[in-house]
Amino acid sequence: MEQELNINDFTYDLPADRIALHPLAQRDSSKLLVYQQGEISHQNFNNLIDFLPENATLFFNDTKVIPARLHFQKDTGAEIEIFLLHPVVPSTLLVEAMLATSTCSWQCTIGNLKRWTEGLVLTKQLDSITLEASLTNREAGVVTFRWNGGHSFAEIINRSGETPLPPYLKRKAEASDRNRYQTVYAQFEGAVAAPTAGLHFTPEVLRALKSKNIKTDFLTLHVSAGTFQPVKVQNAHNHVMHQEQILISRKNIENLLGETKIIVPVGTTSMRTLESLYWYGVKLNTSPDAEFRITQHDPYSKQQLLSKDEALQAVLDLMIRKQCDVLTGETSIFIKPGYTFRICNALITNFHQPASTLILLVAAFVGTDWKRIYEGALQNNYRFLSYGDSSLLFHKQQ
Repeated sequence: MEQELNINDFTYDLPADRIALHPLAQRDSSKLLVYQQGEISHQNFNNLIDFLPENATLFFNDTKVIPARLHFQKDTGAEIEIFLLHPVVPSTLLVEAMLATSTCSWQCTIGNLKRWTEGLVLTKQLDSITLEASLTNREAGVVTFRWNGGHSFAEIINRSGETPLPPYLKRKAEASDRNRYQTVYAQFEGAVAAPTAGLHFTPEVLRALKSKNIKTDFLTLHVSAGTFQPVKVQNAHNHVMHQEQILISRKNIENLLGETKIIVPVGTTSMRTLESLYWYGVKLNTSPDAEFRITQHDPYSKQQLLSKDEALQAVLDLMIRKQCDVLTGETSIFIKPGYTFRICNALITNFHQPASTLILLVAAFVGTDWKRIYEGALQNNYRFLSYGDSSLLFHKQQ
């Protein structure tokens, strides 16, 4: 029987004035806390390469944040806010849903829902384009959008939507957020929250990595709003994790296989993707046509474990057999104390909310030293959360 994981053991006092409401003027001028072999040092992010071993490979999440917050106004003046969560029609695949050219349906959260009466079609004029929104399933929050002009849905929301800043910033998005709440390497549209560990990277830092022969690779996890979902149960084992869409390339797997390497995910989303990949390999070992869907319970169920390379080879064999270069899957992996890391050796990440699933992930990675790390950051005036400072954490066994 699992020992209770009391969420109260994973909280800390975060003063409001330590939450970074805006990004620094220069992305890579943030502070960098380095934790290795139990020791903590305080550095600057633009010196990151000085603390990465030469056999490191960094994995970045290249998802792109979409302007997921849409505002419609009724004739009465009442405002309805529609926040895009997951596509439903014409496809649940984000890449396909974003290419829709006349209509699509999304599951959404809806602000001021009680003012959206049955049968009312909301409209928004975008120059010569009329965007319509119909509530097709009130209980599930499904909204159907229609528009003219043959533009993709990606173009439509880029013209009409607002940057979905995290709720804890408690401010409206500004024009500058469109660029700054986005990594410089963002490519594939679909996230409703930024993979914020990557916000510190600049072209100069990326060039510096290359100059030291530190390898880089890109995978995709479309971050969902569930990343901000608080743990509301005292026993964190009972928390229900959110599901997110991931894309893995054959190149990713080839870069993970083989010679001993230090694998460094940039952000918790990259870490969750890489660790999910291992568990998919375990599934394929017993069921060669297993669906690429990792639940929060998979890492803790009784399964025949494999080495890292055996699990990755199982995934690569599937791709070769199916003649595909990219796998699309879903993960609800829940990394918490007691989890055994299978792929990742270090982690670049920001400082997270108290009593959150991300704190649990950090605690799983560095053990009880997470408290020393966070106390050190608070004592040294680090900025916290999405627009805050950074850390480089090596696994407690490294």
